[in-house]
Amino acid sequence: MAPRLNYAHAFPEGVHAMRQMEQTIRGSGLEAPLLELVKVRASQMNGCAYCIDMHTKDARAGGE
Repeated sequence: MAPRLNYAHAFPEGVHAMRQMEQTIRGSGLEAPLLELVKVRASQMNGCAYCIDMHTKDARAGGE
């Protein structure tokens, strides 16, 4: 099995933009569990199994 793509190495500008977006979203005033559910849904829409798994675990850890 091929190793996962290192996104930070392959597209550092994109990773930087995602980190900035995350900071902005965290400052929005929405509750953390709701934000994780939004991330789960976005991951479903994007068809990213890795992200679905990650955000589902984060949501459960946050009480959802």
